[in-house]
Amino acid sequence: MLKKTSLAILLTGVWVACSISYKFNGASIDYTKVKSISIRDFPNMAPLVYAPLADKFTDQLKDKYVRQTRLQLLRENGTLDLEGEITGYNFASQAVKDGMYASMTRLTITVRVRYSNTVNPDEDFEQTFSAYREFSNESQIQQVQDQLAEEIIKEIVEQIYNATVANW
Repeated sequence: MLKKTSLAILLTGVWVACSISYKFNGASIDYTKVKSISIRDFPNMAPLVYAPLADKFTDQLKDKYVRQTRLQLLRENGTLDLEGEITGYNFASQAVKDGMYASMTRLTITVRVRYSNTVNPDEDFEQTFSAYREFSNESQIQQVQDQLAEEIIKEIVEQIYNATVANW
């Protein structure tokens, strides 16, 4: 009985002594230096236009930083600054089958981002992010477009978040 009690006390001591702080939101931000982020509207400059894309993308991007950081969201002049434009909204045939007809179509969204960090300018970048989803040609684009755009936007927003503040 003494051994079990000693082991329990030892394990408790090890647990307390070795506690590690994890951030489950993935952000790696020094809040003593970085207080705010400005995210400008991302206009849709793609040749093929899906009307709600710009608003949906900008809203989801802002929402990501508001929900997962303690940064104050500003219209301009934030400690961190994000701006850019949607440069691509494209459909491409995939999986050609008998009769030279495509059985799948790929929707790709591309976004160019300019990021600046006034505290650490070495982290500034201009980069293009993209993601895609494929759908069966048995579906009309009007039936799947909203859902596919939501999924793609979510993935691109995650890529941008990871590139700017996650520092994995």
